[in-house]
Amino acid sequence: MDILQEFKNKAKNRYKHIVLPEGYDDRTIQAAVKICEEGIARLTVLGSEDEIKKELLNYGLKKEYIDSEKLTVINPLNSPYLQEWTDIYYQSRKEKGFTMEEASSSMKNNLFFGSMLVKQKICDGLVAGAANTTSDVLRAALRIIGVKKGLNTVSSYFIIVTKNEKFGKNGILLFADSAVNPNPDAPMLADIAESTAESCKKMMGVDAVVAMLSFSTKGSAKTAETEKVAQAVKILKERCPDIAVDGEMQLDAALVDEVGRRKAPESEVAGKANVLIFPNLDAGNIGYKLVERIAEATAIGPIIQGLNSPVNDLSRGCSVYDIVNVTAITAVQVE
Repeated sequence: MDILQEFKNKAKNRYKHIVLPEGYDDRTIQAAVKICEEGIARLTVLGSEDEIKKELLNYGLKKEYIDSEKLTVINPLNSPYLQEWTDIYYQSRKEKGFTMEEASSSMKNNLFFGSMLVKQKICDGLVAGAANTTSDVLRAALRIIGVKKGLNTVSSYFIIVTKNEKFGKNGILLFADSAVNPNPDAPMLADIAESTAESCKKMMGVDAVVAMLSFSTKGSAKTAETEKVAQAVKILKERCPDIAVDGEMQLDAALVDEVGRRKAPESEVAGKANVLIFPNLDAGNIGYKLVERIAEATAIGPIIQGLNSPVNDLSRGCSVYDIVNVTAITAVQVE
């Protein structure tokens, strides 16, 4: 069984409530039909109620599924929650100079209204980005849902499925951060590593073995860049002593047992890593694309982490099946 099917099966068992804010996008409607038919999640779709319901039926959704436990459609502009949630948002932002007019405009936006559905525990998670930029999706999520307690950094990871089962868990590793933070400092790197370790346990069912990557292994070179990574390791070990983490570490030392024993003989991580934390976005983004293209690995993501509730961002070039798969992943992320 492939990993995406595993996520779908887990999602079906959990049957969480996911909001799809982009009900005006045809791919979202088609995905909603498939999600309902497969029983992956309960859905709320945002947009014009009449138009969305018509399109759902046109794509073959059973009429009895609409306005049921399987699927509801909400137009934020007609919602009885609109004014109440505008007031809540205004109160949370007024000290930053936000006006009531700005709060009202924001809450009429599907991304902000969808995020508030999650904040108010009506929905469990949100999937968007088919028709909005990453910055728009994350801005709404950060302002409404917020960052998880104890963290200051929202980040992302990819699940990398390689053809070589000796790496990670049967060939599966987590790469972070490969999509969000351009140049994280040491505390941010520690946050990214902590979040990814938690994601490894939750999504893969195994304890994380975290390598904080660099071009140096355990002081073989000393620069500002290597010291940043070493400081991140120190922060994380002090904060989360139960996480197996080490660094700074070169990639071969992290993954290849023979090299790890030679370069870092006292490390519990060297040669055994299943989570790779890259020092910056250049390395992380290039790294996942290299293994995807040259090694023909499958890269699933980016999956967002570090928020109080799960929100995931789609590519604007996504397919219907991408939306279905990301919805399943989001459902599995729910605490």
